[in-house]
Formats: sequence, structure tokens, C-alpha cells
Amino acid sequence: MLKVLVIQTAFTGDVVLATAVVEKLHQRYPGAQIDFLLRKGNEGLLRNHPLITNLLVWDKKTNKNRNLLKMALRVRSSRYTHVINLHRFATSGLITFLSGAKYKAGYDKNPFSFCYTHKVAHIISAPYSDKPVHETDRNQMLIAGITDGVAEMPKLYPAKGDYGKIHQYQGEEYICIAPSSVWHTKQFPPEKWVELINMLPGQYPVYILGAPSDSALAERIIDKKSHWHVHNLCGKLDFLQSAALMQGAVMNYANDSAPLHFASAMNAPVTAVFCSTVPAFGFGPLRQNGRVVEIQERLYCRPCGLHGHKVCPEGHFRCAKEITNEQLLWWISKPI
Repeated sequence: MLKVLVIQTAFTGDVVLATAVVEKLHQRYPGAQIDFLLRKGNEGLLRNHPLITNLLVWDKKTNKNRNLLKMALRVRSSRYTHVINLHRFATSGLITFLSGAKYKAGYDKNPFSFCYTHKVAHIISAPYSDKPVHETDRNQMLIAGITDGVAEMPKLYPAKGDYGKIHQYQGEEYICIAPSSVWHTKQFPPEKWVELINMLPGQYPVYILGAPSDSALAERIIDKKSHWHVHNLCGKLDFLQSAALMQGAVMNYANDSAPLHFASAMNAPVTAVFCSTVPAFGFGPLRQNGRVVEIQERLYCRPCGLHGHKVCPEGHFRCAKEITNEQLLWWISKPI
């Protein structure tokens, strides 16, 4: 029997997209044991996941090296037949190296790639490529040899209690907005969110989603809005509850960040605002009900990096400020 460990210890959105690998492995090997290793803080994403047997949580913030060694020993003692490492950096590579698995797959950029039995190039498409490689397709390359070349969709599994938690917000059609991002130049400016909210049809309640640390940003937006029905839910819903609420929305708005991938995983409509980064890097919407919004001009300075910056390197932030409200309201036949 296959006993598989999938490793993705990067950010929240990366873990969501990695669930496509779990779906594919289960599809091809329904009797296999599939475990998942992620960083502490992201475990709520895969809570009660029906296809994952064991969730391994690595605490990277306290006693990082000691916890890394403990995790590596735990993985080795579990005697996995296959380790699929979706992470490109040395820590996960060390765990893979020490795992003892006969099949070890990962990207060539990992410092421990010399130990992999199956190694593939980590391809980042050119910024305006006609056929960009999505992250799910990159990840699929790691298991193509034991499945095939077609990636599955990522999927999250909110529980009955998660849907019960959000039921109070679903009395009428609504819109969700996730305005924050870890990187400033990935984040649509607060004043632009205010402009959008004020143009949304008044019959739709608007729910602002995010972590507790995003609550201040939400309040700044709410203080300046004229829309009558906007609610700050930052910190009030966990990952799966937020995903469940997004699933029922008539539209979700998100930056190039994790909530965008929540929408893909829940087959929810989404308008993805790309500022300093570009969809060709592989992190755009995956469903037909998703749309990318970005500046229509090809700026000389965009993209300014793979992940964004704390401030605009050029000082003008045109890639965000010149996105129009009309672009954002594409789904409404007669914007108000």
C-alpha cells in the first residue's frame, strides 16, 4: 500500500493549492494513506479533511531547528513509501532527504534535490506568457510519473459546524471582500476599496474578511464608506468558515493572496485584483467564474518581483491606482 507524505510548509495560499495533489493522489490510489506536513498556523485549513489521514504540524517560529529535527525523525519513523515535497527550500528538503522513502519528488531549486528520485524544474512563466504554468500544474509535474499530467482542482472541506457559524450572514445575497495582503504592493489600496464599495448595489450586504490583524484596515475602509450595509468580520471567522461564506457569495473580491485560492477551492465566483504581480506567475483563479483585474497598460516596472514589496519601488504604485471601478464591476450589467 502507498503511504504518502505531501509537504508544503509555505504560506496559506500555497497549502490551499497543494490540496490539488491530495485530490489527484486519492483519485488514482483510493486506498493510499495520505498525510500532509505544513507549518503551524495553517493546520485549520485541513481540519477534518476527509482524504488526509494524519496532519503533521511543524512550528517554525519557536525552537525552529529543534522542531525541524523532531519532525524529520517523526517522518523517518513513519516509513513513508512516497514523499512529495512541494516546497523549494532547504528545511523541507532536509526532511525529504532523511525520510527514507523510496520515492522522493521535489523541485530542482531545493538544495537537497540531489536526493530526489524524481526531480522537475520549477518553472515560472514569463510575465505576459500566452500559456502560463499555474501552480497546480507545477505541482502536478511532481506526481505525473505516478498519476498523469492532468492536475485536479484544489478543494477545501468546511464542516457542518462551519456552515452553521456563517448561516447568520446568509439571509440575503451578499458580497465578500478580502482587502489585505502580506505584501503591500499586492494589496489594492484602502481608498480604492472604499470607491468600489460605494459603487456596489445597495441591496448587497458586504462582508470584509481577514485575520484579526486586518481588523484595523477593515475599520478604516468602513469609516469612509457610504454603502449602508458593510460588516467587519476580520478575526471572527477562521479559514474554513471564511471559505464557506465565500462559497455562497454572489461575488468575492481578493488580492493576489490566499482568499483568491479559497474561492478556487470552493468553486466560488471571484474577482482577483493583481497589482504589482501578474497572473502568469501561476496564482490566478482556476475556475470559469473567476476573473483577473489588472492595469490595462503594460508598465515598464511591472511585475517588480515574484512576491511583491513593502512599498512601491518606483514610488507611484500605478499598477494599483490605475485599476478602474468599471473593471471591478464587470459582473454587474448596469453598475450603479
